[in-house]
Amino acid sequence: MVDKKFIVAAIGVIVALGAVGPSLAQMFQHAEAHGVQAQLQSRFVRIDGETWSKQSVHTGETLSVSGKFVSLVNRDLRGWYTVYGDSSNAGNRWEIVARDPPGNVIIIPANSVIPYKLTIKALEPGVYHMHTQLNIASIGPGLGPGQTVVVTGDPIVKPIPYTNVVYQSIVIGVGYVITFATRPWQVI
Repeated sequence: MVDKKFIVAAIGVIVALGAVGPSLAQMFQHAEAHGVQAQLQSRFVRIDGETWSKQSVHTGETLSVSGKFVSLVNRDLRGWYTVYGDSSNAGNRWEIVARDPPGNVIIIPANSVIPYKLTIKALEPGVYHMHTQLNIASIGPGLGPGQTVVVTGDPIVKPIPYTNVVYQSIVIGVGYVITFATRPWQVI
């Protein structure tokens, strides 16, 4: 008789967890992990010593972020770095003024430490939570610890380079033509 009561109680617990479990899982699912690098990059390259030159700027002023990229693997990696800013406004507008090491794409040698410095100009007011963002080819992005930066002033509107827009539209259009011309059409 004890075995039957135990079995009935166990089934009752399982049914109760099945009904309430998804709600509990939803409540505990939303975890904040500030400072943890995105995706798997922390296994490949770590961003150390991220420091920001200022905590508040006026639009048009520059600030710098510097630190080190620490390679954790035995092979050279290709990547590019920039800044990522979370903000309550939709703009998130920053202009890159200077990079050290220079260039859009950098090579991170195996097991090396590369100091970096990125100078950016604020183009739109807002409260931003800024991070160094390092994108490793075929791996993905990773973020530095970050800092909150307050930008005040009037927005700076940059002219739109219409020639670049036209050129990119032509390249995209040619790509669509090639895709549709070479696609084997099927009747469903």
